[in-house]
Amino acid sequence: MPLKDITPDSTVYWEWGLVQLNATIVFTWLVMVLMVGGSWLVTRKLSTGVKASRWQHLLEVVVDYTRKQIEEVANQNPDPFLPFIGTLFLFILVSNILAVVPGFIPPTASLSTTAGLAICVFVAVPFFGIAGSGPLSYFKRYVQPTFMMLPFNLISDLSRTLALAVRLFGNVMSGAKIGAILLAITPIFFPVVMHLLGLLTGVIQAYIFAMLAMVYIASGTRTHQGAKDEGDGAEQHSQQEEE
Repeated sequence: MPLKDITPDSTVYWEWGLVQLNATIVFTWLVMVLMVGGSWLVTRKLSTGVKASRWQHLLEVVVDYTRKQIEEVANQNPDPFLPFIGTLFLFILVSNILAVVPGFIPPTASLSTTAGLAICVFVAVPFFGIAGSGPLSYFKRYVQPTFMMLPFNLISDLSRTLALAVRLFGNVMSGAKIGAILLAITPIFFPVVMHLLGLLTGVIQAYIFAMLAMVYIASGTRTHQGAKDEGDGAEQHSQQEEE
């Protein structure tokens, strides 16, 4: 199978020296433009009353549902995590849904894109953990219960980042290729079914990626929050005994 049939990175539209403009970059920016433009159109005339546009109602439903899912997973206030998790979900969702448009190559079918998203999650985990409990308390978990656990904890963080990237890339890429094969063999009936299945799979993959990201972030913040609560409880108990 040619490389261009595996990843859109190999489809180069423009090249100058070491600088290349491939399909992944083009369609990633296209998704970004559509999301920014759509957000501006929906939010430019927001209404706080009963009467609101259908697009505003749709956006409110998406935001409210995302908040509830984050709250259920993290068991914390979802507001600090909503912008990051919501952006991940919407970017992957829009990229996967637009795959049904003829000629559109979803950037999530590129390993470089999914790796970039996974790296964002990898950075977000310590970011939220440090923001919630401080650097010393966060990095202390890597050497618990003993210092010997340091390499294993580091490998665990790296391996789940790799798993996020490969899982999303494999599912999106395989779905697109199966659809292309069926389109070539039976160009009448099966493409319709595959497009519908592709839409469903795209939504599911966006949801899974976003929720896994939230699980990893919550595991980092919840551990330190629990340790902090235990410390506060022990301090209060000690003060009560002294009194």
